[in-house]
Amino acid sequence: MKKILKYAFLILLFILLFSYLNYRSAINKSFAEGEDKIFIISKGEALKTISANLKKENLIISKDYFEIYAQLSKLDNKMQAGEYLLNSSMSIKDIAKRLSEGLSLSQEKTIKIIEGWDIGDIEAYLQKEIKSEGFYDLKTKKLHDYSESLPEDSFLSSVPSNIFLEGYFFPDTYRIFNDASLDDVVLKVLNNFNEKLSLEMLEDIKKQGKSLHEIITMASLIEKEVRSEKDMKIVSGIFWNRIEAGQALESCATLAYILGEDKKQYTYEDTEIKSPYNTYKNPGLPPGPISNPGLNAIKAAIYPEKTDYYYFLSRFDNGETVFSKTYDEHLRNKAKYLR
Repeated sequence: MKKILKYAFLILLFILLFSYLNYRSAINKSFAEGEDKIFIISKGEALKTISANLKKENLIISKDYFEIYAQLSKLDNKMQAGEYLLNSSMSIKDIAKRLSEGLSLSQEKTIKIIEGWDIGDIEAYLQKEIKSEGFYDLKTKKLHDYSESLPEDSFLSSVPSNIFLEGYFFPDTYRIFNDASLDDVVLKVLNNFNEKLSLEMLEDIKKQGKSLHEIITMASLIEKEVRSEKDMKIVSGIFWNRIEAGQALESCATLAYILGEDKKQYTYEDTEIKSPYNTYKNPGLPPGPISNPGLNAIKAAIYPEKTDYYYFLSRFDNGETVFSKTYDEHLRNKAKYLR
């Protein structure tokens, strides 16, 4: 009889331990990969109704575990009515916290970072859109200021420690809280950049004998030079060919960056300006990015298209890129389209 009781106790202990471990795993992991969903809690809704609706929307893995966690954490009576933006990649803990803190859409706002903006553009935009303090310091922030808040295997391990945010402030649409701090916004942006930069892309960069910082710098030029994904790949091929040949890139985008002004045509005096970012005077890439490139420009920098073209220009009237195989042809195109 004692043996039976002993075995029964061990089995019960095993079941309890298994259930506990399963519960801990369930409340900390996501139900599915990132899909945004609007979730509404009506006034007076009970915890059981909320959990059932969350499960119905495939936002949680188990309504029972959600209810247990909410009750153990004393959040069951704190769920607030409102309209929430949730994501299926959020854990039960994250969702319960958001619902209990009332972090509804009325507490959030949308910001949109545009491809090709530099840090100055972004800083001015955030100062206008977000009323929290600290957004005047964006230009002084360095990537590695956030190393402890990003995953250990993040892209930060591939860039030098003295790099600023220019080039890595990934253009996208973001939902942020109205009282978000500068660091809250930067971390959201860097995490997004880290997710968009796939392991395959990082491996391909290494295979080419290039650094991530070189790729982002090249992508920042491409982003400012041309518009379409196809043109970006062709221009990338032209620029990498020039670097391989030891020739100057002669990127007008770098002159615009130095002067703070876009011109139809730059003068000889403009091309002679003393700056490490002047790619007319200095061969190779500039010291760092001149803008914050989008994913198409980054992919173009990694995967250039080889062509017979060696020159290009962007028409000022419609932005179309005109390519040339010879310098004479390029001069004719300049006379035709940049008058």
